[in-house]
Amino acid sequence: MSNEILGTDVVVQIGIIVKDIEKAVEEFSKIFNVEKPEIIITDIYEKAHTEYRGNPTPARAKLAFFKNFKNVEIEFIEPDENPSTWREFLDKHGEGVHHLAFFVKGTDEVVERFKNHGIEVVQKGDYTGGRYTYLDSFRKIKVYN
Repeated sequence: MSNEILGTDVVVQIGIIVKDIEKAVEEFSKIFNVEKPEIIITDIYEKAHTEYRGNPTPARAKLAFFKNFKNVEIEFIEPDENPSTWREFLDKHGEGVHHLAFFVKGTDEVVERFKNHGIEVVQKGDYTGGRYTYLDSFRKIKVYN
């Protein structure tokens, strides 16, 4: 059954903000006895076209994706110091679960449905193979989408 607002009922990713990605990846790998993933860095603005709260930002982050679990990917995110939803989260809340991710069809339509609930886009950008959009749903549901 699909969710009316999202058009899906499948969570594909849990994003976790960390201060030190190398340490977090090492500890997670040891505890769950899984292989350490490669740590990558997000693209520069000219490729990623990152916008935070409606404005261009040079924000970048180190990322690591654990794909060892059947139903969901675990993403670790270490933000740089530039303005972003990642940096804002770390500064306000410390380390922890930042977002739940869903693959959706018709992102613009999904964003409009969330706007009807008072939830706006906080950050968006491009990556190789797609686009992402973070919705500022923290006040209402205690996690970004």
